[in-house]
Amino acid sequence: MNTTINIRIDKETKTRAQKMLGDMGLDLSSGIKLFLNQVVTEQGIPFTPTRNTAKIRAHWDKEAVETLKHNRRYKRTKNMMDDILK
Repeated sequence: MNTTINIRIDKETKTRAQKMLGDMGLDLSSGIKLFLNQVVTEQGIPFTPTRNTAKIRAHWDKEAVETLKHNRRYKRTKNMMDDILK
């Protein structure tokens, strides 16, 4: 059975959250559901909130595909991280 949650939050935070979640393809309700499900799964706060998470993940995914495709290897971790964070 579903239930309803009512929360009070200032308008600016709500608007900014809707924008950030929208940039990730989520609406506010889905973002809150995702958060609460992860709290239960992880038994605590499941992640460090950041607005760049989706962009960083997309970049890492692209880099992983490219690396597998071209079999790129690194001798030093620093070189790998510099390349990933370009």
